[in-house]
Amino acid sequence: MSHQHPPTSPQGGQQPPSSDTATNSSHLFPLVETLEHRRFAEFCDACRRYAYIGLCYGPPGVGKTLSARSYSRWDKVRQSDRRGSGPAEDPLLDTVFYTPPVVNAPGTIASGIRYRRDTLGDLARRPLRLEKEEKLESIQRRDEEYHATLLYEHDWLADTLPELRPTYREVARDYGIEEMKMPHPTKLIIIDEADRLRMASLEQVRDIFDGGEIGVILIGMPGLEKRLARYPQFYSRIGFVHEFRPLDAAAIRQLFQQGWTPGGVQLRPQPWDQEAVAAIIRITGGNFRLLGRLLTLMERILEINALREVSKAVVEAARASLVIVLTSYGGCGAFPSQVHHCSDRYNL
Repeated sequence: MSHQHPPTSPQGGQQPPSSDTATNSSHLFPLVETLEHRRFAEFCDACRRYAYIGLCYGPPGVGKTLSARSYSRWDKVRQSDRRGSGPAEDPLLDTVFYTPPVVNAPGTIASGIRYRRDTLGDLARRPLRLEKEEKLESIQRRDEEYHATLLYEHDWLADTLPELRPTYREVARDYGIEEMKMPHPTKLIIIDEADRLRMASLEQVRDIFDGGEIGVILIGMPGLEKRLARYPQFYSRIGFVHEFRPLDAAAIRQLFQQGWTPGGVQLRPQPWDQEAVAAIIRITGGNFRLLGRLLTLMERILEINALREVSKAVVEAARASLVIVLTSYGGCGAFPSQVHHCSDRYNL
């Protein structure tokens, strides 16, 4: 049975220096369950189940980081109080999401991953800590009531002072032992921006993988698989490879039919002009990040020109405000070419 990870909308203690923060896209574009996301989730399930190293690569902007954060539910981990007590998440939080810093060393990788694994362990022990607190509070009330009774009923000269069992110290000790016996919840470690890892850092990842029966996934750009092939000790442990592809035309149309827009963007509900939809598909090439930026600009153009209908002219005007960079691996990026003030008007 595959591990169930409900989708989430991407958006204590001192952390070691590293970066597991969301990309700009993850804050702006809520995750939707596309076919590529489901394929990625199945890939993660396989790496978790068989405790293999998996390699995921794809061009920038297709949703790799967004899907990885959603699968790991790392935003839920960051929002939880690891030192507190309470019910456990269902299903259990058992996937680490880690982004190495640009400048990294083996020790940095080891401490960063260890901290996140310890966080998952603390969250898994929250129900036991809650049970421990309730039990200790009960024993404390019992002892207070008992000592209050002794003041009036106990013969302090004739009898020795009886002690109730279990004592507060014994219960605290037993729960401490039980916490130590709990198995570690980590089943999968997802490392984003794996292109940053040099040979020594990759060896550290391999050492972590060899130290326990857990799966590891490296996420990076196309070409990462060729680079790793130069390290046979690491490459021989890779069991699954997944290419994260851009959205196809059918997937983009399905998104629009579902009423999807980037966070904070409000466009006229579907159906849109089919020529406009075709232009959006052609311009973005299925790149999720570029799709979100294009729709954001379209909203701005409609607002500035006091328009309501999404037309091909609006799409082309938004396209004129983007610089689209086609790369050798088939990806594309978009960068604003100029800043338009609220008084600007577009020639539609």
